[in-house]
Amino acid sequence: MSYVVLAKTGEKLDVGKIVAAGQNYADHTKEMGAEKPSAPVLFMKPSTSIIHAGDPIVYPSVTNLLHHEVELGIVISRDCRDIEPVDAPAHMLGYLLALDLTLRDVQLAAKKRGHPWATAKGFDGSCPISEAIEIDNPSVLRTLELGLVVNDETRQQGNTADMVWTSEELLAAASGFFTLERGDILLTGTPAGVGPLERGDTVEAWLGEELRVWFNVV
Repeated sequence: MSYVVLAKTGEKLDVGKIVAAGQNYADHTKEMGAEKPSAPVLFMKPSTSIIHAGDPIVYPSVTNLLHHEVELGIVISRDCRDIEPVDAPAHMLGYLLALDLTLRDVQLAAKKRGHPWATAKGFDGSCPISEAIEIDNPSVLRTLELGLVVNDETRQQGNTADMVWTSEELLAAASGFFTLERGDILLTGTPAGVGPLERGDTVEAWLGEELRVWFNVV
């Protein structure tokens, strides 16, 4: 079973699933040539997509265009179903730094044909994560700087203040479709600047002042 580590205690929580939001930063929606959605765009990644800081990012043989997307992730504290945004903070255990790696060529080909693109987002190793910092006050999530550097070149830099839907709104929306369980992870979208990774690249990403991770692409 895949897991997330709580930074304060070292406790490992099993992760059942990852629910992710797409097009939740206006600048990223624009760079992808998409229209602003009227409701959160949600998709899933399996728990087997998780790797941890220090693990290598293995470049999949099925793609020629592996893209990086840096994100704020929320760890669920207790089971919830169909809740309101005002109730969401009671279900937030911690936050973490995540990468939503994407097989962009596979995704674009599937979209063109009107096919599902689960494989483009949910392949093994597609969700590198940091340890999780427990949340004392959910307001900390509203103005976190996040960014990503590849080989000393800044690719992505944004702030969670620019999210279209807040973490609370996304959690509530996700709970309307899926029962969220303790240890599940909610990814909240990525700012502009997504781009390709190559074998041999070194990736550095950060979230706020406390979370920073490094990965090598092999």
